[in-house]
Amino acid sequence: MKFIALLFSILMWTNLGAKTMKKEIATLAGGCFWGVEEIIRAIPGVTNTTVGYTGGTVDNPNYNIVKLGTTNHAESIEVEFDANKLSYADLLGYFFRLHDPTTLNQQGNDKGTQYRSAIFYHSPEQKKIAEETIAKVNASKKWPRPIVTQVIPATKFYPAEEYHQDYLKKNPGGYTCHWLRD
Repeated sequence: MKFIALLFSILMWTNLGAKTMKKEIATLAGGCFWGVEEIIRAIPGVTNTTVGYTGGTVDNPNYNIVKLGTTNHAESIEVEFDANKLSYADLLGYFFRLHDPTTLNQQGNDKGTQYRSAIFYHSPEQKKIAEETIAKVNASKKWPRPIVTQVIPATKFYPAEEYHQDYLKKNPGGYTCHWLRD
C-alpha cells in the first residue's frame, strides 16, 4: 500500500508542471490550400490541419463547383493549435509571410474569389488580433501595396475531398505558389 501511495505522489508531482493543451481553431485562406497547409502544418504548436471550403453560399460544396468561382467559397485551411505553444498573433505572422496578401483574388497563377486572402475569425479576440496584425504589417512596409486580406466571421467549414488533404505530402512535386518570406 505504501508503494502505491508513493507512486501516486510521484505521478502527481511530475504532472504539476505540465500544462494542458489550450486548443484553439483558426481558419485562413491564402490561395491554393495545398501550399498553405504544407507550411502551416510544420509550425511548432500546430496540432492538426484540414483543407476545405468556407465563406460561400452553397451547402456541401466540392472542388468541382468551388473551382468555378461562383459559390464565394474560399479554399481555406482550418488550423487546430495549442495556444500555450503558439499564439494566434504568431500564427498570423506566418500567414502574412507565406502568401501575398496584397493581391486581390489571386495567388500566383491561381485567380478567382476562391483564392482570396481572408481570415475567418472565431471570436471577437481573434478579430481584434487580425486587425491589429494587418495594421502592423501595413505599417512595416514589408509589402509594396496595402493588405487586401478580408477579416470576416467564420462560417461553416466544409472539409475538402480526401485527395486534397495533405496533398503535397502525398505528392511532393505538386504545384504550390507558397513559401515563407523573410
